[in-house]
Amino acid sequence: MSGAGGWGRCWCCWRGVGWLVAQPGPRIGYVYPAGGQVGTTFEVTVGGRNLARVDRVWFSGEGVEGEVVEYHRPMAPGRFNQLREELRQLIEKRRVWLSGRRSGHPQPGDAPSWAEADARRWDQIVAELLRNPPNRNATPAVAETVRLRVRILETAVPGEMEMRLADPSGVSHPLRFCVDRLPERSEPPAQMPNPEFERFLARLGRRPGTVQTSGVPVRVELPVILNGQILPGTTDRYTFQARRGQRVVAALQARALIPYLADAVPGWFQATLTLLDPEGRAIAYCDDFRFDPDPVLMCEIPADGFYTLEVRDALFRGREDFVYRLTPGEVPRVTEVFPLGGRLGMPLELELSGWNLPVRRVTIPTRDLEPGLQRVPLRSEGFELGHAWVQLDTLPESWETEPKDHSAEAPLLQLPCIVNGRVGAPGDVDLHRFRGRAGQTVVLEVWARRLGSPLDARLECGRGADEILAAADDVPDPACGWVTHQADPYLRLTLPEDGEYWVRLTEVQGKGGPAHAYRLRIDEARPDFALRWTPSSLTVRPGGVVTGAVHVIRRDGFEGAIELVLRDGPPGAVLVPSRVPAGTNRMEVRLRVPAGTRRGFWPLKLEGRANVAGESVVRTVEPAEEWMQAFFYRHLLPAADLWLTVTGRPTRTAERRRATFAGGRGRAADPRARVEQADDRPRVR
Repeated sequence: MSGAGGWGRCWCCWRGVGWLVAQPGPRIGYVYPAGGQVGTTFEVTVGGRNLARVDRVWFSGEGVEGEVVEYHRPMAPGRFNQLREELRQLIEKRRVWLSGRRSGHPQPGDAPSWAEADARRWDQIVAELLRNPPNRNATPAVAETVRLRVRILETAVPGEMEMRLADPSGVSHPLRFCVDRLPERSEPPAQMPNPEFERFLARLGRRPGTVQTSGVPVRVELPVILNGQILPGTTDRYTFQARRGQRVVAALQARALIPYLADAVPGWFQATLTLLDPEGRAIAYCDDFRFDPDPVLMCEIPADGFYTLEVRDALFRGREDFVYRLTPGEVPRVTEVFPLGGRLGMPLELELSGWNLPVRRVTIPTRDLEPGLQRVPLRSEGFELGHAWVQLDTLPESWETEPKDHSAEAPLLQLPCIVNGRVGAPGDVDLHRFRGRAGQTVVLEVWARRLGSPLDARLECGRGADEILAAADDVPDPACGWVTHQADPYLRLTLPEDGEYWVRLTEVQGKGGPAHAYRLRIDEARPDFALRWTPSSLTVRPGGVVTGAVHVIRRDGFEGAIELVLRDGPPGAVLVPSRVPAGTNRMEVRLRVPAGTRRGFWPLKLEGRANVAGESVVRTVEPAEEWMQAFFYRHLLPAADLWLTVTGRPTRTAERRRATFAGGRGRAADPRARVEQADDRPRVR
């Protein structure tokens, strides 16, 4: 019998990995606003590092275009000190000159005189300071900004996509960008408080360039999408008119936009929502939605009047990358779906629960989907109700039955199968039975938290009256790095003898209800694997080598070797090494490109091939980024594309090889010879 935890060993190795290579190119920390309305053109501010040469904006979805308008970087302290000293000298020069004029005595020949050139220089210095002020309080990781002009076409499909910046040296990692049909309102981009510079301006007789207006309520009409940023100690307030009986939903996205912050605890912007009645009394408060850190406030309005929504950080923190999108209104909100998945190839009928829903059932076609975890749109009769996570499999489906207080009364399942059930009430215990053979390896796996269910499940497998053979609680799945509190159990055990066995599923926290749904897989072990590549953007010189990492997520006991294949990329590029040894869960891989590779941007596609139980299995290597949370924890998050930037002159080694090759033919190779340029962005599928 093997221990619980199908992914435990991979998790321990993988969690300690940092950024593999300091890749050149831009790094982005936030996008504000992080979305827009279909059919509009608006400005977007992106904060980050190494943004001075950014000249391209890419979106992973269709119908969104962007261009770079302006780059800004706070003045360096050295430059500020230089200008401040020059101003001090000009002030002293003008003081001496004015003193002489007031006294009526002629000035000595060597005394400074105030000329037009001095006045012009004064104005130039002040203008430079106002245009590009220093700010010691700015967050270094997002101090640089680029201003973009973004256009969302009428043909754009509402939903989420990825946005990247690019310059000649590389492509940034992606951040989320949202497209919606609702009207949007955005406050001006926030700047960290700059009291030192404000005092300096006051000494020059200038008014502060920025005025903080936090706390002043903004009047809005619902429904609307509100874009904002939270600075230290600030609260954003929005006032709206509502009538009695309205079922108002206010859903906020913050962690959904920027999943993890490396230098903040708990590792993300923990937003809170408070609803105040016309008398200013708090009638509803929310700081999360079940286990999701982003709050969703739902309230039935008690009386006509003007109500106020307050947004702040739970710990009163704040900075430029505390970005949010808040959608208040009498809008539909799906709070749970059932079942949480279905059989691949068959229509999936989902029952919906929530607020303001125009329909209670949707059908998801699954014929063109892949097995495993899928994020599907909820659409029916022209209504768009968001998305839901579902799990698809090829196994037969069955349904939990009640009541069953003893193992002998539990239904006897025919293996293999997937059971769809709910822990319907606090303290509820779900029991199932199956027959097994001596030496048979059986897998018991719960899908719940990874699919949006609040269930914190515990699994026990035993025989007889109460003999427990194995138990499992939380087993992290590195493929679901966006779930911070993973709570799905996994068991793999070898049965000791022929006979009946029981499976007991409970809620660890003693909770229960219609939302506590699950899918329980009971099956013989099906060894398999998934692959991730980090980072999702690489940069290399012609003839050079760049290093990335492949992460292997091994499932159901698969421990075999995996061959890596570069399926799409620069001609002649090779992976070294190209074989992941048996039992290895993470391996650094070097990508070598020929000296004659075209400069430009290349989409890369990789796959892994392995022999699993005598059959050849091929899996796509999915691009990903490794995000740090709160200085320590690391999570793999998927990315839409994997990009390679080939830039610069060939490496010296490549030049020597080319010179040697050309010399053998009686002519010298010119390392300065023009290399054909690649398209700015090669076509992607």
